[in-house]
Amino acid sequence: MPWVHIGNPIVMLAGGHIGCFELFGTERVRTIRDLKDKTVSVPSMDSAQYVFLASMAAYVGLDPGKDIHWVTLPRAEAMQRFTDGQLDAFLGFPPEPQALRAKHIGQVIVNSAVDRPWSQYFCCMVVAHRPFVQRHPVATKRALRAILKAANVCALEPEQVARVLVDKGYTTNYEYTWQAVKEIPYGKWSEYDPEDTVRFYALRLREAGMIKSTPQQIIAQGTDWRFLTELKKELKE
Repeated sequence: MPWVHIGNPIVMLAGGHIGCFELFGTERVRTIRDLKDKTVSVPSMDSAQYVFLASMAAYVGLDPGKDIHWVTLPRAEAMQRFTDGQLDAFLGFPPEPQALRAKHIGQVIVNSAVDRPWSQYFCCMVVAHRPFVQRHPVATKRALRAILKAANVCALEPEQVARVLVDKGYTTNYEYTWQAVKEIPYGKWSEYDPEDTVRFYALRLREAGMIKSTPQQIIAQGTDWRFLTELKKELKE
């Protein structure tokens, strides 16, 4: 959404899935509010990690720009520093949460697959380049159909999907991959309204001072649900 706000020619077409990120904390961090005056790492100040953490902080009344000490580090280094106790919290995406849980490192503060309100909104959206969508609506619809059908396969056959991902070299650890695919509710794309997600996160980012646009402006400028509407009918979802 920040990229829509600054005028990038992208358009959100559908929700992908919910539940891929988890927030871990040390003994000093047991709730999101405990992030006040704590040190947290993100890859960059325009990364997905920062966007989600800033949204979460703003939702519980913190000012992410003033109340949290941010450091920018590569993901592997950040995860190691969290393991060593040099960071107070770590927001992970698969396979990071699976690895931390397997090694009993830190404690889960927020699991976006099950914890409200985060579990009620998409974490990942299907996004396209607006000029491409305008020039190639048929190709756009075909691509979106393939992505949504793949999400259904993930929901129905997580073991097979994990094996394919490992066999093709996209990841190396089958156990972590299988856990991630099994735990992420891929089938929710047909149940949740992606516009609700845009509205929710636009409000959070506005509260955090990251955007000035209203949710309705973001929806008007950066979404196109017509392909999703058609595919829901065609796929009988």
